[in-house]
Amino acid sequence: MTEFTVAALYRFARFDNPEALRAPLLELCTAHGVKGTILLAHEGVNGTIAGEKASIVDIVEHIRTLPDCADLDVKYSHADAMPFYRMKVRIKKEIVTLGVAGIDPNEQAGTYVPPEDWNALISDPDTIVIDTRNDYEVAIGSFKGAINPATANFSDFPAWFRAQKDTLTAAPKIAMFCTGGIRCEKSTAFLKAEGIEQVYHLQGGILRYLETIPQTESLWDGECFVFDQRVSVGHGLEIGTHILCHGCRKPLSEDDIDLPDYVEGVCCASCHDARDDSRRQRYAERHKQVKLAASRGSGHIGVDPRKATAWDKQSDGQ
Repeated sequence: MTEFTVAALYRFARFDNPEALRAPLLELCTAHGVKGTILLAHEGVNGTIAGEKASIVDIVEHIRTLPDCADLDVKYSHADAMPFYRMKVRIKKEIVTLGVAGIDPNEQAGTYVPPEDWNALISDPDTIVIDTRNDYEVAIGSFKGAINPATANFSDFPAWFRAQKDTLTAAPKIAMFCTGGIRCEKSTAFLKAEGIEQVYHLQGGILRYLETIPQTESLWDGECFVFDQRVSVGHGLEIGTHILCHGCRKPLSEDDIDLPDYVEGVCCASCHDARDDSRRQRYAERHKQVKLAASRGSGHIGVDPRKATAWDKQSDGQ
């Protein structure tokens, strides 16, 4: 059985012409059978891709040759099945959408804190800890004591912070984290622009922490949502217990699946009432086709169009 290497990567860099980088990168990924999504913008590159190990090595090495990308941040994990359906390289205004003009992590950002030092920082009573991810991600796991901004999208974070600024800056230090590091790196740059000096972020994000810190020493509680078919991972980056609702893309626990409004492949308690009968029938038919394809031993590209594009739609998958 083929084991696939999954690489979550990003780098804030300065690309004068990101459009010129797109075609060669897409051609290389396609030639190597690599799938996933890579975003390019004037501020750098962000993506998650999967393929055979040698192929991923070649793609990563190619990206490291791009301007100012020698120090590309990459987190590796593994999957028993290909976690993506296609390969996309997209041009975006931002590689992670904050929506605030003039924020440049290349100019200023918070202080990196390696996973080995993270526990001490967030256990310090002088530190306020903020989870910069979306609410549905936080719902299945976070660091103990972290503040949940309850945002639907990363672009909601600036307004939330400004509304809470007086309370949040009462403590001397602010520490922030996200899945792979990109959101907290950009949000610390935003806080710096807001005049906050002692701001820190978890280097490599939750994924590197879960990979590095033994569970017996961990302050992480729950699982970490990831934007691919694995849905969630736990300590050691082992695949978690959650599945994805095919109606609203939210991660579902075993308890969520037991609720009466959950229908496999159609909806969950969170989205049941938001779907009319016609839409639920379409989802049910799609799920039927998925099962038929699986029984024949073939994939079905319509298995979950929301799931297949969830990472790209968020554009903040790390």
